[in-house]
Amino acid sequence: MQKPVLTIFYQFNPWNTTIGGIQTLINIFIKYAPVEFDVRLVGTGCDPNQPAGKWQKAEYAGKAIYFLPLFTLHNDNVRSAVPTTLKYTVALFGRCYASDFMHFHRLEPTLATLNWQGEKTLFVHNDIQTQMQAAGDQKAILWRKFPAAYFALEKFLIGQFSQILSCNSNSTELYRQRYPEIAERVSNIKNSYDSEIFYPVSQQERETSRQELVYRMCLDGETRFVLFAGRLHPQKDPILLVRAFAALNEPKVHLLIVGDGELATEVGREIEQLRLSSRVTMLGPVAQAELAQLHRVCSAFILSSAYEGLPLVALEALASGTPVVTTKCGETPKLLATDSGVVCEERTPTSIANALRQVLQHPENYPADACVRTVQPYAARIVVNDIYQQMWQSWEQRLKKDVNSIHKTYW
Repeated sequence: MQKPVLTIFYQFNPWNTTIGGIQTLINIFIKYAPVEFDVRLVGTGCDPNQPAGKWQKAEYAGKAIYFLPLFTLHNDNVRSAVPTTLKYTVALFGRCYASDFMHFHRLEPTLATLNWQGEKTLFVHNDIQTQMQAAGDQKAILWRKFPAAYFALEKFLIGQFSQILSCNSNSTELYRQRYPEIAERVSNIKNSYDSEIFYPVSQQERETSRQELVYRMCLDGETRFVLFAGRLHPQKDPILLVRAFAALNEPKVHLLIVGDGELATEVGREIEQLRLSSRVTMLGPVAQAELAQLHRVCSAFILSSAYEGLPLVALEALASGTPVVTTKCGETPKLLATDSGVVCEERTPTSIANALRQVLQHPENYPADACVRTVQPYAARIVVNDIYQQMWQSWEQRLKKDVNSIHKTYW
């Protein structure tokens, strides 16, 4: 029987240890794809001997997929002088990988897909308006230097999408207002976490794992851990994170930083200047299973972001039974309950430190079951299955129309 084909477009390799919510979401879409679908990924390669531009059969998370690397990219965690998105877009020109369904997580590559036939979905991962504001660090995203050009490009490309799914309610409203002619195609989507990887354990197991980590790191036996995980990029503002930890000034609390990016050297320098080297550890990129274990060891997870959509890593922390401390940006503040985390009123070191201190001094106010209860509606099995169901229904309707059209033609 013919199967509908979903082709996902993004500049990464799922078999690499990679950082970012987009990559995680794509991996979830592959892992939880129903057997009724054929899934393809147009990504990047990590092996120079891997033939670029050729489909190959592969397996990810026990699922058979087709994978096509457009070019070799050794490290997608760090930006190069030429933006990877630009390289990826250029590599798509002159090709056609159209299929029944196509998922895009960046706008720019769809310059090459305007004439491709099939249902196209654009996923919006950030608060676009905040992201594109001229104030702040211009290095955060190149388009912030040319906001008018970006919105002109967006207006040119937006009509090709059958659906625009945004995990940020502000962006959803922005698109509906800017493009009223396609407003009915714009809707909210829940980001999701993998409950097979991120789940809570008993308090005794958490304590045992904490003690094991303390022992491995040769720290004081009473040390508690707080965690940051994400790209070391101006959006996440890891420098503010380090300064907030310095303001916390708790000798028996240790900060674990998971991730990599263009600010890694600057973050390391800030740690040294603030004399925090004995209380902050930069772990670099880690595999998902290891990250899940760190979530279950830590007393809190911290977000110091300047702008966000709905970060998957916050969902993963809550699913692991760990409360979240976040700046007031994105959807996380709307998600958190009073017993599953704290939202900082100001994006300053003192405000973040005070919020973190509140969680550390009163862990009984943020129990694991409350964190898990908050995040349960975002489980991948629920969210992703609903999207695939909608795709299946759309595919069936198209098949019926095609059959009816053929019937009318010949009869």
